Amino acid sequence: MKNKLNRPSIISSPVELHQLLDLPGPLHPLVSLFDNTQTIVKKGRLPKAFLFNFYTISYKKRLKGRTGYGQHYYDFDEGTLVFTAPGQLISTDEDTDYFGISLLFHPDYIRNHPLGRRMKQYGFFSYESNEALHLSEPEQKTILAILGNIDEELKRSLDDFSQDIIISLLEALLNYSNRFYKRQFITRKTVNHELLTKLEKQLDDYFLAEQGLQTGLLTVETLAAQVHVSPRYLSDMLRTLIGQNAQQYIHQKMVEKAKEYLSGTDMTVGEIAYRLGFDYPQSFNKLFKKKTSLTPIKFKQGFHPN
Repeated sequence: MKNKLNRPSIISSPVELHQLLDLPGPLHPLVSLFDNTQTIVKKGRLPKAFLFNFYTISYKKRLKGRTGYGQHYYDFDEGTLVFTAPGQLISTDEDTDYFGISLLFHPDYIRNHPLGRRMKQYGFFSYESNEALHLSEPEQKTILAILGNIDEELKRSLDDFSQDIIISLLEALLNYSNRFYKRQFITRKTVNHELLTKLEKQLDDYFLAEQGLQTGLLTVETLAAQVHVSPRYLSDMLRTLIGQNAQQYIHQKMVEKAKEYLSGTDMTVGEIAYRLGFDYPQSFNKLFKKKTSLTPIKFKQGFHPN
């Protein structure tokens, strides 16, 4: 019984959220945009922990208090854009209050549209709280203009073009967000270079302790957790900074370590594979050849011809 009581509440639709917040019903059952700088939103009606069964994009003009997302808290300042996908855990504390605009849309609204099949490419829906998008003033104007256009379209009488127009505006909003995240990866150089330094240290420690023998192959999820970012954010950040996703980065480091073993020790290819965390030497051989165009044995022979 205790577990049931501790389960987060599930809010299934924009209509249900409007009812919970004592807001007028949305103009469309699957899409809603409300501006709580203009409307009093009774956030005390929200449960402390909840899940949405729909997507949210929220422009936070300013915030008082803390809002949790997963295991972390948002580091809001003015002009922050926050994304959540269906099924993600959200929580608020009693003092939380923010002013901004929230766009809600149910997966069913875009399900039969090409955008519905492309949603997974927008990785920021999988980012953690401390990875929210911080907008410059020109970027805020762009985002607010699109949200304003969506609002105007929702207020029009529905016709044969309404859904296509709203989805095209939504897609523009997502594509601009992708662009602005790329800018954020580049402009937050100090933070990202510190992250790269942490990654290097984590991998050095992993190889030095020969953790592969105990834990198997190092995964993106494990590495991301060690540097306190989400796997998707880590991959997108690395792709922007060094042109590799997190999996490619790990593989590159593994091959570099393998070259050290092959050139500087008498270990067999099998022993090296196991030290790096591979269950089977064949898998190691395949990766090494893919990255170097040589088999491990052929590479080793260049240093140990006999």
